Amino acid sequence: MEKEAVLHEAGQADGADGAAPPQSFTGACCHGGAKMAVLAYSLGKREINQHFTIKNAKLISVLVVILLLVFHTASRYYGGGDSCEWLLSRGRYLGENVWQPYGCMMHKYKSTEAKTCLAQKRVVFVGDSRIRQLFYSYIKLIDPERREDGTKHEDISFEDTTSSVYVDFLWYPEANNSMKERLIAWTHEASAKPDVLVIGAATWSIKFHMGSSEALQQYKVNLTAMAAPLEKLAEHGEVYWVLQDPVNEEVLSDNRKMITNQQLEFYNEAAVDVFNGSKRNGRSRVKLFAASRQAALETITKSDDGLHLPASTMNVGAMVLMNSVCNKILRPIDGSCCQTLPPPNLLQKLSACFFLGCAVLFLVLHVLGNNRHRRPVPPDVESLEEKKPVTAAAPLGPKAPVLAICRMGIIMGYFYLCDRADVFMKEQKFYTHSTFFIPLIYIFVLGVFYNENSKETKLLNREQTDEWKGWMQLVILIYHISGASAFIPVYMHVRVLVAAYLFQTGYGHFSFFWLKGDFGLYRVCQVLFRLNFLVLVLCVVMDRPYQFYYFVPLVTFWFVVIYSTLAMWPQILQKKANNSGIWHLGILAKLLGLMLFICVFAFSQGLFEGVFSVWPISTLFELNGSIHEWWFRWKLDRFAVIHGMLFAFIYLVLQKCQVLSEGKGEALFPAKVSNLLLFLSVVFFITYSIWASGCKTKTECNEMHPYISVVQILAFILIRNIPGYARSIYSSFFAWFGKISLELFICQYHIWLAADTKGILVLIPGNPSLNIMVSTFIFVCVAHEVSLITNDLAQVVIPKDTVALLKRLGAMGVCSLVFLLLARGSQPTP
Repeated sequence: MEKEAVLHEAGQADGADGAAPPQSFTGACCHGGAKMAVLAYSLGKREINQHFTIKNAKLISVLVVILLLVFHTASRYYGGGDSCEWLLSRGRYLGENVWQPYGCMMHKYKSTEAKTCLAQKRVVFVGDSRIRQLFYSYIKLIDPERREDGTKHEDISFEDTTSSVYVDFLWYPEANNSMKERLIAWTHEASAKPDVLVIGAATWSIKFHMGSSEALQQYKVNLTAMAAPLEKLAEHGEVYWVLQDPVNEEVLSDNRKMITNQQLEFYNEAAVDVFNGSKRNGRSRVKLFAASRQAALETITKSDDGLHLPASTMNVGAMVLMNSVCNKILRPIDGSCCQTLPPPNLLQKLSACFFLGCAVLFLVLHVLGNNRHRRPVPPDVESLEEKKPVTAAAPLGPKAPVLAICRMGIIMGYFYLCDRADVFMKEQKFYTHSTFFIPLIYIFVLGVFYNENSKETKLLNREQTDEWKGWMQLVILIYHISGASAFIPVYMHVRVLVAAYLFQTGYGHFSFFWLKGDFGLYRVCQVLFRLNFLVLVLCVVMDRPYQFYYFVPLVTFWFVVIYSTLAMWPQILQKKANNSGIWHLGILAKLLGLMLFICVFAFSQGLFEGVFSVWPISTLFELNGSIHEWWFRWKLDRFAVIHGMLFAFIYLVLQKCQVLSEGKGEALFPAKVSNLLLFLSVVFFITYSIWASGCKTKTECNEMHPYISVVQILAFILIRNIPGYARSIYSSFFAWFGKISLELFICQYHIWLAADTKGILVLIPGNPSLNIMVSTFIFVCVAHEVSLITNDLAQVVIPKDTVALLKRLGAMGVCSLVFLLLARGSQPTP
């Protein structure tokens, strides 16, 4: 009997506005209370699904996005400040030694990066012992081996000869005439001017003058006199006035008791008044550096003497300074603070014109009254069997695809605003066990709440595979946003989830070709279009290479490999194998050949690089001019697809031989066999988890992963399918997400995460929990809409008529060649 539903690669939405209505529970309850509970449970789900539909959710998300755009634009315009000012003045600790500036991301600079940025530059620190601390933390970013071996109360010099970086500390403990003369001398010595000047002092003035008001007034007079030379120096380089950090008054020595936090605030207010008052054209060139002060408020209690801050706090200050100076030069993707945005390139401008042109065309068609724009019923991506409506629908007019492109243009505009424009904020990730496991508990509860009876009880039926993809995708999303890759046990289990997606790729496509035997060009183009449409649009709009969205190239490659393996002569189908069992050996021979092909590529990196480094193939597989990332991703799960194909073959043969019992409530195998397999599955599942939890390094675990990931995948399949009651139910909550799993995976790169997945998008500043809820809501709505748009356009772009399809493929080939040539020509010359 032909299998009715097979796994589909990119989950497609069914076009309904809400989740399917719940089915009634079977089985009598023991008493009235239980009946009432069941009734309330069922009615509760029905009430939620009736009033909170996906259509209403999308309308709400559009309204929320508009309000957020207005809010962020107004706050930037009226509130003042930019990411540079935020970096220097505001922030919070995410955890021990991890500082998060307000609204932007801070790159963690390595020694080589610091040397590259500061090459041929002179950096000068001027001030007292606390500035000397900051100086040492700064030069340790350049040379981590540098020790604090300078003499106290004297000048200290540092030089890195390899990059010609010069960093000096000048001992000026008070803001007095001596400091002012040094600044004035620099303004007259063109060759000696520092490129970066970090200056600050106050504690000695408080100490020597016992915190008198006269000393404070003199301090303000001295700063006023120094403001002009500092402004002039800021015309040549960057000048930072360091506001005073707090002290721990309880542990100060007796000769420092007069240095109180109140006194320090008076001196900070004086500095702010002076430099704000010296603004030219509304803005002072001298930057007030307050970030280390903000960090010190939380760490001053760890100070040994109450005056000097812990090294970790000074490291925060040094890293903030490095980001302020270097982000605009090196432009790290995860360093959004103090970084100017590049202008749109030619392809981005052309894509914007294309979407605007489609909007104009849609208005023209609307005015002309062309209203035939029914949305076609989306087909199954694997079977591609369209569900025919009961009544004949009007033929599809030109307005529908134009409307779909217009909707896509609006969505791409949101993508661009989120991750390429300076509109919304970004923050870095920080992993804790609670940020990963607590959301997992939430989605598990929701998944259990939305349980339904399955329409069929076959192994890996459509509803079950949708459920499987759904919960895996949600786990991967939580993994990405929480930064859980830092925790090796979680990392290894997520690696299994990625392998499971590829396993389903092999299982689903093999099942389709084995059962249907449809190797036609139409089906191939439909699958490739649905897999790649969103990614190709993002490559243009977001200016990213194809390989950046690594999962889509990976799945596309394996689909082509599966198709080629099964389509080549002799084509072996189930019908042919039923007539002669010898054909089963033929399909096994094909799988063995595929295995040899994989092994040859896996153990010959030179051959692999030689094949995928040839233009234009390299355009699809290179990332930053190298195919190393593609090699790593391909090799990591190289056996997952063939495992899925082999599993599908064995299962379909057993099913045809009627070895399996797939009736409702029936165990898959006889009782003894089922119990044994369940026991072994649980043992292997737990054993893998124990092994993954004991991994020392990612490299060590990744070496073993391709060979043993299938153990946990098969264990899960058997645990989920052997008991009849387990096959009879599924979670409609997870299955809903499973239908749009591919769109969720791709969209997260730019509208849920930020900085190309390095950080987190901040729509609601100051409230991380609310921000995650709002951004997730919008993100899911966008992913669902993109899924519908892809379905709409697939019916138009890929016609069933072979001649028309060949013409369109030729036109797309020419456009692709022009695009590749433009992209190649826009690359900088090495």
